[in-house]
Amino acid sequence: MSNTGTTFAASAGDQDVPNQTINSIEKDVKNDSEEQSLEADKGEIVDLSQRHNSVNSTLLLSHEEQFPIDEDGEIETQQFTFRAVFTGCVLGGIIAASNAVAAAHTIRSLHVGKNAAANARKKTKALILAFCFAITWRCTSEYAPGLMWDWHWGWTFYRLGWSNMIYVENWNFIWEWTPAFIGAGMLTGINPSYSFFSGAILAWAIIAPSLVTTGKAFGEAVSAKYPGYMNYMGMVLEDPVNKPSPRYWLLWPGVMLLLVGAFAELGANYKTLWATFKLVMRPIFSRFRKVDINEDDLIQDPAPPHELVPWWMWSGGLVISAFFTCLVMGLQYNMNVGISILAIVFSFILSIIGAESYGRTNINPVTSIGNALQLIIGGTTKHHGYPIPKQQLLNISGGMLALGASEQSADMLQDLKTTHLLRASPRVQFYAQLIGALVSIFMSAGIYILFSEAYPCINDLSLAAKCSFPAPDVGAYRAIAVAVTSPTLPIPPSAGYTAIGFGIFAALLTVIKYSYIPADKHVFVPNPVAMGIAFILNTTTYPTAMAFGATMVFFWKKNYPVAFGMYCYAVAAGFIAGEGLGGIVGAVLQIAGVSGSEYGTAVGCPAFEYCG
Repeated sequence: MSNTGTTFAASAGDQDVPNQTINSIEKDVKNDSEEQSLEADKGEIVDLSQRHNSVNSTLLLSHEEQFPIDEDGEIETQQFTFRAVFTGCVLGGIIAASNAVAAAHTIRSLHVGKNAAANARKKTKALILAFCFAITWRCTSEYAPGLMWDWHWGWTFYRLGWSNMIYVENWNFIWEWTPAFIGAGMLTGINPSYSFFSGAILAWAIIAPSLVTTGKAFGEAVSAKYPGYMNYMGMVLEDPVNKPSPRYWLLWPGVMLLLVGAFAELGANYKTLWATFKLVMRPIFSRFRKVDINEDDLIQDPAPPHELVPWWMWSGGLVISAFFTCLVMGLQYNMNVGISILAIVFSFILSIIGAESYGRTNINPVTSIGNALQLIIGGTTKHHGYPIPKQQLLNISGGMLALGASEQSADMLQDLKTTHLLRASPRVQFYAQLIGALVSIFMSAGIYILFSEAYPCINDLSLAAKCSFPAPDVGAYRAIAVAVTSPTLPIPPSAGYTAIGFGIFAALLTVIKYSYIPADKHVFVPNPVAMGIAFILNTTTYPTAMAFGATMVFFWKKNYPVAFGMYCYAVAAGFIAGEGLGGIVGAVLQIAGVSGSEYGTAVGCPAFEYCG
């Protein structure tokens, strides 16, 4: 999911899956209780109807009692088993990235209640079956991608004699059977998925064809053998102002939607952010001013003192991390210490924005945050006499600092919220994060080397149009780096004016959403960030798959709510994990010379060329 440029998760107004999960737990624990609901904004759980008599009463649980003890439930023996590890990693890792409260409920449902063991077996079985299906489908489809993975239906009708259907293929409206993005749609729900899909329709079915028709953007002929078969998805930069590709033209309105949408969301919720900041800083100011503080004004931590992370531990790690960041950036990219410190400071500020956006809307605008720091660093390096290539290198590497910091902050926010609801020890969580960070250093580098060896297009811009990994972030970062370091602004005027218009649209939409639309109707308001991602993504397959997944679970929940609450998260997590590991298996097969590109068929592929 990372190659969409932004982490999607369940929208704040769409709590169907967690609600159904709670309902299934409630039926196991309290047979005569009514349906539960969540207060998403407060992160608290409401237990509706106490046993027998209080049908219409509500009890708001504090953070110390997020999960009431089931006196009738059996105490489960703690065992370190394969099922526990597999289910914990897949369910906890994938679902927590989508919705922390629902992840906590899902994990707890495997361990608490009269039927916990039976429910755990059912969910684990569903997860394993979905995982096995996804990894098998991903690996075998490599050998017949035009039949099993991508359905180029426009090309098929074109070859059957319907010549105008070649436009469907040109604009990449392809049906892709991708379990990962179908699973992502199952987790995210209607609002983010449909916003993503509507952005793709607006960008690639309306605006882009209009640009080509009016001579504002241009494509390249793929083959003279097939008249009308064009490539509009390349990032052509030979003359970006006068002869841009549709993808380059759409990049600027997309980036504007991302930036304005993310910051407008933050601005609309400034009161919450300011109140939280004052609560956090009040003890620090009181200590320096030597003024006693009322304990009632503090945010009470439910964890006992011996389980908390000492201040010297996290602050020491912060200092060490900043030092090594400056050291690595200086040795690897020749970035001076001043620019590195500037990037670290703004990364901290922008990470707060990312965490706020993720915590409130469950969408992490990492691309927008990195782009914002690119603009800041571009202004500081432009007049220092650096060569253009070095300016661009500093610009992109600085943007990566903000992106990485925001990504990790938002992910950790969800992880810690999940474990907080499960009453896990904060110190143990801290140690687990350190171990995970250490292991990920070597794993991420190794996986990058594996994929770049298997798919050279990752590092070759000339092969980007046909690459299996579109990586839209790369195009956005490169374009902004070029723009802020060029003597003249390399943006087509029509694209610039359109970007301004979309920026105004995103700001007004956010203001109207929070000023005039009730909170329970926010789910019907399009999300500008999700729409912006569709603009910079040179394919419509991912938004289509996510919309399909969201639609599928909508009707699943409506018609079979019990099965929905029991299996939805397990199936979605299995789909995502299975395709992810299937991609690694595919890269190994590619390096070994036995992949689909060597022994697969091109049946169903455009121009009868292998399309895996």
